[in-house]
Amino acid sequence: MILCDIGNSNVDFYHDGKIWSQNLEEFKKYKPKEKVYFISVNDSVTEKLDSKYVNIENWFDFDTIYQGMGIDRIAACYTVQSGIVIDAGSAITVDVMSGGLHMGGYIMPSINSYESCYANISVKLEKRINPNVLLDALPQKTEDAISYGAIKPMIMILEHTCRDKIVYFTGGDGKYFSKFFKKAVYDRSLIFRGMLKAIENKDKGIQC
Repeated sequence: MILCDIGNSNVDFYHDGKIWSQNLEEFKKYKPKEKVYFISVNDSVTEKLDSKYVNIENWFDFDTIYQGMGIDRIAACYTVQSGIVIDAGSAITVDVMSGGLHMGGYIMPSINSYESCYANISVKLEKRINPNVLLDALPQKTEDAISYGAIKPMIMILEHTCRDKIVYFTGGDGKYFSKFFKKAVYDRSLIFRGMLKAIENKDKGIQC
């Protein structure tokens, strides 16, 4: 069984415990030989898929009053009973789960998004964000100041939300952020585990 998570920048695949990614241009040339079960937040890509792709978005029975929640966020939260779910990808999504209920969440720009933001202010601020910048001392040069200004507030906001709860990280920058939290679990397959659970429940004819 091949699973597929179609995002705004990349497409992630899962098969027998292995995960790999393609950019959108590579995905256009991908020709699967078997059925692919997928979720997608990219409508322009979804509408071009052929009959080998099975959209499982409606297979999730998810308890939330949040309006407009992306299916990728739902899938990431689907196997978590209680804790904080953080998907640090092209955007950083933060969702709070309690007793199997989704309590709400929020969205922040990713680390890479800050690079574009600074570049739009001035060409002198067009610098790469350094994830290894020291956060316990004030910067003494522009390159460090930019990185500090991007990363420090993100960590502080996440710490305020997470407090003493277990935090489940996934996404490209998930492993990086997980090192700042004592009760962190990094799981690259979190979204795919949610998809597998939805498929299994569908096959059994049950709702969770």
